[in-house]
Amino acid sequence: MKVLITTIPFASKNPLPIKLLEDAGVEYEINPLNRKLTEKDLYGLLDDHDVIIAGTEEISERVMKKNKNLKMISRVGIGLDSVNLIAAEKNGITVSYTPDAPSPAVVDLTLGFIYTLLRHVHTSNIEMHNGKWERYFGKRLSECVVGIIGNGRIGSGVIKKLISLKPKAILVNDLKKSDEYEDIPGVSWSGIDSILSDSDIVSIHVPLTKTTKNMIKKGELMKMKHDSAIINTSRGGIINEEDLYAVLKDGHLSGAAIDVFNDEPYSGKLREINRCILTAHMGSMSNDCRSKMEIDATKEAIRFLKNEKLMSQVPIDEYEVQRSGL
Repeated sequence: MKVLITTIPFASKNPLPIKLLEDAGVEYEINPLNRKLTEKDLYGLLDDHDVIIAGTEEISERVMKKNKNLKMISRVGIGLDSVNLIAAEKNGITVSYTPDAPSPAVVDLTLGFIYTLLRHVHTSNIEMHNGKWERYFGKRLSECVVGIIGNGRIGSGVIKKLISLKPKAILVNDLKKSDEYEDIPGVSWSGIDSILSDSDIVSIHVPLTKTTKNMIKKGELMKMKHDSAIINTSRGGIINEEDLYAVLKDGHLSGAAIDVFNDEPYSGKLREINRCILTAHMGSMSNDCRSKMEIDATKEAIRFLKNEKLMSQVPIDEYEVQRSGL
């Protein structure tokens, strides 16, 4: 029984995942490069491992074929765009994930971004550090329309928190319309175009698929109000980074907050835009949520190695999304 732990950090805030592996008699190796792995890195590290406790690195069919012993991928997190599920299915590799664990932390970060953008806290901070004293007029949440694109675990969590904070209105969109907000004043289902044109701040909470890749490009950004802002805490690639840079550089939008990027670590041009908040894919990085993700993924790996029933195996509909090319 041999496990490769690719996600980092791992067990830095709570040593329980390591203890669980050792108590179960599992041999393990933690990412020796201490950074996000490329597909090439992962290919080189795979030996005779039975399980990968994985982060967001690409796990391709080539990687899966490298090691005939590989039988399971236990994702620390919710996103599955980095795992070739169809190749896993073809090669008899079981995949599990931790869909509930990161949600509260990402919800909190999103709300922090909303308030920071509305009051220009980030811009004032930069200017104060540069010796400038300038006071910015901002907006109160109660006078704002907030658009939420994506009504899954995190999107719905943001909506529930926002309802108690009473913005002027909350506009919601997802692939499937939900009736859960029908009796809640101020919350309404809306098309994406209306969300973009009517909202003071838009937050993205959809998975990265072929359908959502570059879903927000220059045309969509230009539909937004001149003084509105946009947030992405879901996956890199949903907002086109080059288009966002061009739009912000031209003075459109009051700001943006981006936690996820096409290529990580990020080194692109958005760093030139002071009113664009950039964070290092840290949506799930609260002590409690990160620890729960690692513990849940580790327990799932141990269950698999002990031939016990899995608690969070990836459901068939996730495979169908990849199979259909959506």
